[in-house]
Amino acid sequence: MKKQVGIEALAIAVPRRYVDIEELAKARGVDPAKYTSGLGAKEMAVADPGEDSVSLAASAAARLIQQQNVDVSRVGMLVVGTETGVDHSKAVASHVQGLLKLPRSMRTFDAQHACYGGTAGLMAAAEWIASGAGAGRVAIVVCSDIARYGLNTAGEPTQGAGAVALLVSEQPDLLALDIGLNGVCTVDVYDFWRPLGRREAVVDGHYSINCYLDALSGAYRGWRERALAHEVVRWGDTLPSEQLARIIYHVPFCKMARKAHTQLRQVDLEDSASGRELTPEAREAAAKSSASYDAQVASSLTLNARVGNVYTASMYLALAGLLHSEGTALAGKRVGLLSYGSGSCSEFYSAVVGANAAERMAKADVEGVLARRERVSVAEYERIMNLPYEAPEAIAPAPGEFRLKEIRDFRRVYVAG
Repeated sequence: MKKQVGIEALAIAVPRRYVDIEELAKARGVDPAKYTSGLGAKEMAVADPGEDSVSLAASAAARLIQQQNVDVSRVGMLVVGTETGVDHSKAVASHVQGLLKLPRSMRTFDAQHACYGGTAGLMAAAEWIASGAGAGRVAIVVCSDIARYGLNTAGEPTQGAGAVALLVSEQPDLLALDIGLNGVCTVDVYDFWRPLGRREAVVDGHYSINCYLDALSGAYRGWRERALAHEVVRWGDTLPSEQLARIIYHVPFCKMARKAHTQLRQVDLEDSASGRELTPEAREAAAKSSASYDAQVASSLTLNARVGNVYTASMYLALAGLLHSEGTALAGKRVGLLSYGSGSCSEFYSAVVGANAAERMAKADVEGVLARRERVSVAEYERIMNLPYEAPEAIAPAPGEFRLKEIRDFRRVYVAG
């Protein structure tokens, strides 16, 4: 744990269009409050066939390199976490390496485990650097996905798309990871899956929520055991989870973060009743507190509410939202992060916010990225959703971004703006 390793900077990419969630609710004959209050949604990204997991990943990585002035000759690893890859064999990462003309002397691969793939990539990169195998080089980890359930389905208002690119190095200006304190939990379940050949995922909604909460409990207990041993947290006047300044959760929809946080606190309360050294006053206050979610979680959800579900990128979009709004205030403070991927694997880890987080996030220009989008009508959204995936429209990409131009002899051809 002597060498500092973590996230130096990040960048985001989202589709060029979005639909207002209240308009979608009205078009479906649903009370808008069911989507806005019930799901915590405001807007939903709309990806057209030219905006696939490759183009979004390449756009996010290119933006990261340009905004943060990354020396690409030092990049020794490129990992893409995605559950919406475009080929069974050829990695999204290989496309990104070629489109960005990154060095040939680097390791590239994809990580797939539903929404957990991005965290799997981050941990592989961080441990590669921490072990010394990176020899001073840096890694880029990109989380890129398109959440698609189809028109007039139960999952329709929880769709979305986007990518988050992370620069991982020994200069963790955003987050210094607590290497070795991770807690993980894996269970073989069928809560969400996408059989080969399908564009839309299959999900058992209520069961998936229960699987998420169960895996969260196991992963958090694993982290807490190690954090207690290293005196990062303790039992005493407050719950261990309350000793984290903020907690960022995987966000398939924003209200899931509230469910997750309630579960996390319940785990601490239940375990504290088994002989833990938590004062009676602290236990009573924790059981009655309704402010914990507002204090520890709510500020991380602003971007997710405006983009929707982005699978592997969901938790990292929440991280971007948190550090965008509170980077200065959180400098030097420890936060917790919970990643979940259906199927299932969950990982809870912690990190300390860097002193330069606010400066790095200012360069990321997350508000500007969202502001440049075009709001479309529900009718236009439906037209886009009905377009065949193999025939993208001839739309010129914005400067610095990428689009799929065509699929020729099963080969994907991309163009840059």
